[in-house]
Amino acid sequence: MKPVLALDSTDAGLEAGLEAAGYTLMRAYHVPEAELGPYLATAEGILLRSRIRITEPLLAQAPALQWIGRLGSGVENIDQAAAQRRGVALYSAPEGNRSAVGEHALGMLLSLTHKIGLAHREVIGGAWNRASNTGWELEGSTIGIIGFGHMGSAFAQRLQGFGVRILAYDKYKTGYAPAYVKEATLDRVLSESDVLSLHLPLTAETEGMVDAPFLRQCAKAPFLVNTSRGGVIRTAAVWDAVQQGHLRGAALDVLDLEKRSLEGLEGLPPWWNAFLSDPRVLVTPHIAGWSEQSFPKMGEILITKILKGHP
Repeated sequence: MKPVLALDSTDAGLEAGLEAAGYTLMRAYHVPEAELGPYLATAEGILLRSRIRITEPLLAQAPALQWIGRLGSGVENIDQAAAQRRGVALYSAPEGNRSAVGEHALGMLLSLTHKIGLAHREVIGGAWNRASNTGWELEGSTIGIIGFGHMGSAFAQRLQGFGVRILAYDKYKTGYAPAYVKEATLDRVLSESDVLSLHLPLTAETEGMVDAPFLRQCAKAPFLVNTSRGGVIRTAAVWDAVQQGHLRGAALDVLDLEKRSLEGLEGLPPWWNAFLSDPRVLVTPHIAGWSEQSFPKMGEILITKILKGHP
């Protein structure tokens, strides 16, 4: 018996595959963190999404733990240093939802630049406004991508055919760009981009990176797209930049107002309703990586990684 603690409902194929490989799943989808001790005591593996943060005290209760698998693109809800000290392997599956994120980022951008969502709401209200809903074409523009991992590269792939110039900045890479992408410094991306798309993990370095001083460096008042992590931006600064004309618009799938579990918002500011109702702002509820195809793909990728390291 190889016990695995499942803290969230993940993917049926992933769970069935682990059971077929000889693992026994302890499904604790709704068990409060304070009551996980008996499960952690024997767990050799942990499956999760975002409900629970894996901390040093929690890891201390799991002496047999060998691995943690997260059905998602990142592992920011896991104390990675603590896991490394204990020899616990970490697995995630960004390859599985990269297509969903790339398509969602492009869809949000087109909806914002062509005022699709706004026009639809106006038609529902009985208006038929054409001139005021004139769109802005991508062709001939410069798209700046910050972070060129699985998600940034997927977004760039989907921009081919739009007649755009793509600049990419990744602090930790060189020589990564395909022929249709130009590697650039961050300063160049901020000064030349008509659209700025964020594809960054949430780390101590990137948390709050996109704040008021950062946005003031954007020379062309770009459209901002964020499908990465809400904590990378300061939503208040984005709202100020939209109002002041430093940003032409903002399409945000993630916010720094999300609960730790990512299931809802908290601490909404007094300007929240004005922000949401502004036609230059588009918000979706952290769904860029969610598609009918992405969950099975992430499950397949995650189980392959887990069984390769822990057959």
